[in-house]
Amino acid sequence: MPVIEPFSDEQARALINLRQRYDAWIAAERELFALPYDLRRKKIGEYTYLYEIHDRSGNGTSLGAWDEEKQHQFDDYRATKATAKQRRDGARDTLSESSRIARALRLPMLSADAGPILREADRRSLLGSHLLVVGTNAMAAYALEAAGAFIGVPDETEDFDLAWAAEKPEDGTKVWDLLKAVDPTFTINSERDFQARNARAYEVELLVAPSRAETLAGTDRPKPVPLPEQEWLLPGRRVDQVVPCRDGTPARIVAPDPRWFALHKLWLGAQAKRDPLKRRKDRTQGKALLDAVHEVMPHYPLGEEFAAGLPPELMPFFKEWQTGEIGK
Repeated sequence: MPVIEPFSDEQARALINLRQRYDAWIAAERELFALPYDLRRKKIGEYTYLYEIHDRSGNGTSLGAWDEEKQHQFDDYRATKATAKQRRDGARDTLSESSRIARALRLPMLSADAGPILREADRRSLLGSHLLVVGTNAMAAYALEAAGAFIGVPDETEDFDLAWAAEKPEDGTKVWDLLKAVDPTFTINSERDFQARNARAYEVELLVAPSRAETLAGTDRPKPVPLPEQEWLLPGRRVDQVVPCRDGTPARIVAPDPRWFALHKLWLGAQAKRDPLKRRKDRTQGKALLDAVHEVMPHYPLGEEFAAGLPPELMPFFKEWQTGEIGK
């Protein structure tokens, strides 16, 4: 029995348009994010200075006394910002239209709570390079990669799992700044400091593989516990898709290689200490995703070369899937 219902031509066109328009919008957003919050001309006593403003409160730093060079810097900033805003606003209108069409066509969708976090992460150029979507939310991206909708596979979740994946050490508080920019009510769960929670009780968990734990700044939050099984989500070819959200907005997902993600799910489903309801969901998602890879994702081969690279912990699940024993 097939696990994927192929998209119609109309659905496929809607997704192509959604991606193209999202890419145009996010490029302008990234350009705006890279610019200073504002530049202002300030007169203090008898002298005039160029100030870089850092926030809405007007806090800033002097860039030096006003002169011809500062005038050029000020003018260039204003022109660059105005152009980027114009491109952003123009792209936003067409993107909103595409998002509404994608939702109306009942395409696989992401939760409305996850969307703002992903868009802000993308605006800050953190998706893929620093953060991966590793929980149930990734299933929407895998469906788009398979060019169809999963049949009878759970895709609802009340939380959001992100994995830190940066290869080089970072400083500052990149993850915490991201979450607070999305919702200032985010706080760290005092009993589980790898988890942040906002005023509506929406939870964001940060995970990390031991090989990447040292690249997360010690001052950043949440504080993930290094888990060896997270190493399995780093290799291979990642999935990169723009997915419609349930509130009619779009979001980009960068998720692990679907083969590794599926086997990781099957492994989770066999862990006795895990919640039985989650174990059942893990097994269902893992099997369906491996089946989808086999049926409609030839660009993710499941042959001997792939099998040879599997760790001993995952090999039994791969063999059970090959022989059809999983799910019996």
